[in-house]
Amino acid sequence: MSAAGLADARRVLARCDELAAVTADPPRLTRLSLTPEHARANALAGRWLAEAGLSTWIDAAGSRCGRLEGVRPGLPAVLLGSHLDTVPDAGRYDGILGVVVAIEVVRRLAASGRPLPFAVEVAAFGDEEGTRFGAALLGSRALAGTWDETWWELCDGDGVTLAAAFEAFGLDPARIATAARAPGDLVAYLEAHIEQGPSLEAAGRALGVVGSIAGALRIAVTATGRAGHAGGTAYEHRRDALVAASEVVVAAERLARETGGIATVGRLSVWPGAVNVIPGRVAFSLDLRAAADAVRDRLWSAIEACMAEVGERRGVTFATTLLHAAPAVHCSDRLRAAVAAGIRGTGDAEPMVLFSGAGHDAMALAAVTEVAMLFIRCHDGISHQPAESVRLEDVAAAVDALEAAVLALA
Repeated sequence: MSAAGLADARRVLARCDELAAVTADPPRLTRLSLTPEHARANALAGRWLAEAGLSTWIDAAGSRCGRLEGVRPGLPAVLLGSHLDTVPDAGRYDGILGVVVAIEVVRRLAASGRPLPFAVEVAAFGDEEGTRFGAALLGSRALAGTWDETWWELCDGDGVTLAAAFEAFGLDPARIATAARAPGDLVAYLEAHIEQGPSLEAAGRALGVVGSIAGALRIAVTATGRAGHAGGTAYEHRRDALVAASEVVVAAERLARETGGIATVGRLSVWPGAVNVIPGRVAFSLDLRAAADAVRDRLWSAIEACMAEVGERRGVTFATTLLHAAPAVHCSDRLRAAVAAGIRGTGDAEPMVLFSGAGHDAMALAAVTEVAMLFIRCHDGISHQPAESVRLEDVAAAVDALEAAVLALA
């Protein structure tokens, strides 16, 4: 690894540290979409893009964008990107590393003065995680032209609608369609991201090529029974929403294992929430994923059947709302070859091809252009918590490989 390459990687990691200080909940890293912290992160990314020589703007969905023109103005673009939002109490590399690596790549391309047969753009999306409003990939879906008008009425935990949050952020909901890009505007989308899994580390590899990304569903579930006195209500008269919901949560894991999918309940709330009152209502989240949409959908059907059976037996009703649906995505063979060529340039003669169980902005962009992803090793595969960790040398290799992939496309 060259001294210059390591210096570039140090700049990338220093910028990740700077972004990690932009949080609503110090010392924990929590940065949700359409918040003051989102605006501060956008400002940092905008400054770095401008310093690299790009024109820069915030699109109608709140994503920070930048553009380096090709051999002549107005050419279609290779788009590089990832996201700046986080889950609560996050690590500092999920999404953020991909944005900052992309900025470093375009800085190199701009400094080289090499004319390219396409423009190169960067998109720093503001809401990939879906933490605030439940629906994920909002920024990238707006850019891909697949915005769903029903999202405007989604509410955060404080009852703020998505439409109101847009307006408070200085955006006009009526202009959301202007964020969309036509297929002819883009040549490709490339995204660098930490693996969020242990495969690269187990194999002793720094980088890998993503072959496909899991299809996902996010569902809000409400179980409604009847509250009652904990001491005075006999079991045969109870309609305990929490016990019923618990049966479904446990069954979801079993059914996921049986079908080959993944089911996760990450949020659960109980009402009225008193120690001596039988729970009358429970709300919980359900995140379903699988390598194939048919497997994911079979899993959801099995969980729905379980809810019906448990509800009938326990006198509890289950209501569900679909918040997010994303089909499984196969990464473009052409772009995978370019990413693999970039990895080979770092000294790995046979790059690993990996399946991503995590969702990414690339899933949304697949609706408007070909996509591919570069995975970067992270320690123990840990992600979505503060122990996320990457190696300086791996980051240097990722910058080299992503730059080489862009040049391979040229």
